[in-house]
Amino acid sequence: MEKKDYYETLDVSKNARKEEIKNAYRKLALKYHPDRNKSAGSEEKFKEISEAYAVLSDDQKRSQYDQFGHAGIRGRYTNDDIFRSTNFDEIFRDIGGGFGGFGSIFDIFFGGGGSEQRLTRGQDLVYETEIELIEAAKGLTREIEIPRSGRCDRCTGLGAEPGSSPRKCSTCGGAGQVRRVMSSGFAQVVRLEACRSCGGQGTIIDKPCTSCRGNGVVQVRRKIEVKIPQGIEDGARLRIRREGDAPVGGGEPGDLYVFVHVKPHPSFQRQDSHLVHERKITFTQAALGANLEVPSLDGHVKLKVPSGTQAGTVFRIKGKGMPKLQGYGKGDLYVKVDLVVPTKLSSKEKRLLTELMKEENA
Repeated sequence: MEKKDYYETLDVSKNARKEEIKNAYRKLALKYHPDRNKSAGSEEKFKEISEAYAVLSDDQKRSQYDQFGHAGIRGRYTNDDIFRSTNFDEIFRDIGGGFGGFGSIFDIFFGGGGSEQRLTRGQDLVYETEIELIEAAKGLTREIEIPRSGRCDRCTGLGAEPGSSPRKCSTCGGAGQVRRVMSSGFAQVVRLEACRSCGGQGTIIDKPCTSCRGNGVVQVRRKIEVKIPQGIEDGARLRIRREGDAPVGGGEPGDLYVFVHVKPHPSFQRQDSHLVHERKITFTQAALGANLEVPSLDGHVKLKVPSGTQAGTVFRIKGKGMPKLQGYGKGDLYVKVDLVVPTKLSSKEKRLLTELMKEENA
């Protein structure tokens, strides 16, 4: 399922100040914290609002989210990265010590077991590409090359030299984390930290793989064919499953998100599936009518301008716009005409226009 928008989660506007975001989170934390709310779904709701606050309260993460959405966060940060730099203790302390003891936000999220460092799924990656309007109209397959981490073939991702195996860390018992208890006001704060003995992996490798040096992954450059559908709009996001980073310690790769930017076209302005073309015509063409040829994505098409056409008139040419994304048919081409007034006139043109003006006055 698609994640809910962070701003919507906290019920704040996209230009909300930090203090507004903090106050919104504090109010929701009082309502949904599992220590006070035992109803079904309250813990998941608390995790949801806490993640939204952790991102929106950090200037750098908020900027990434505003630009790329959830892919900009999951493509750059682990859960540990998201929460570690956020001062939840300050908010919980503001709420008051009689709240029943909030404990550690990490304990709520990770349950005191397992290791956030040992990801079972790799990070998502973000790639941006630029295409022409005509390419967006016809669709295309583009080959891109991305640097990413891939599973080491020599050790099959285990990190240990072939013939040996990782062993469980005796310090953390394979959890990858150790607890650190600190006093904070009237409550004890239990903070989960990565085990220093195993680096948060839960296992120790005595004979690291000579190819990946014990990481289980190596940096590679992979060429991927991306199918861009016809009718795609500027800023659209394509998701390619399992083409992101491979996780350390084995598991499923993340996804690759390709953001497509459509270049502006010199002849057309795009409005959804419709195209708008501005065409200048002379006074005589507007007054007497004319048969014109105007550009379209399929070549030039004929346009009949009736006599007496006024400046700013818009003509519709059906079915000559962009293909409708995930739909049938095409949009339309709209041609807006404007009069061009000559800046230099020959003596003959001046004479003819003078005679016309006399007729108009008469």
